[in-house]
Amino acid sequence: MSEDLISKKELLDLTGISYGQLYRWKRKNLIPEEWFIRKSSFTGQETYFPRQQILPRIDKILNMKDGLSLDELADVFSPALGEVQLDRAQLVERNIVSEGSLLLYQEVHGEPPFYNLDQTLQLYVLDKLLRGGEITREEGRMLLEVMGSHYSRFAGKPCELVLIRKMGVPVFLLIAGGTDYFADSEARMVIKKPLEHFTEELKLLIGDTGGRIHE
Repeated sequence: MSEDLISKKELLDLTGISYGQLYRWKRKNLIPEEWFIRKSSFTGQETYFPRQQILPRIDKILNMKDGLSLDELADVFSPALGEVQLDRAQLVERNIVSEGSLLLYQEVHGEPPFYNLDQTLQLYVLDKLLRGGEITREEGRMLLEVMGSHYSRFAGKPCELVLIRKMGVPVFLLIAGGTDYFADSEARMVIKKPLEHFTEELKLLIGDTGGRIHE
């Protein structure tokens, strides 16, 4: 599956940022190195970016840069998970996840005394997709099993959550960010989302609500 790319010139024109800002944010790890894709063009070599990832990232940086330092922004955008300990009551009271999602998590993984950031991320992704009507509760169980078994393999590297269905049968995949993949022509892609988007939202939410994150 080919990526939808946007050229550097188009990106700068569309967002209004400068060449200097773009590369300063790259040096600060606000924009991943792997998003700078060099390809041949009729003018020689040109730099392209994955459109669906770079445009939301630029928008977030522009909206958040007045309230957070570049180092703080880099922490938010890092796919690496730090340490956090939140109990069940804190997760619900702070509106991070719903009771329904906690019950489903408990059915699959049991209930730990405290939820670390990895477990909280699983809950957050589950809750968002259930609330949005994108998955069923049974698919939610499958999601928790896949994330619980395999998400740690990415060790802080970007990855995407993919859900495909064929004849009503769902399959979840975790794939390295930006990786091409191919499926049966009868399979329908239902979800393809970078998990880093959920991680960023969760880190901001925990930070806004006074959660403790220790790197």
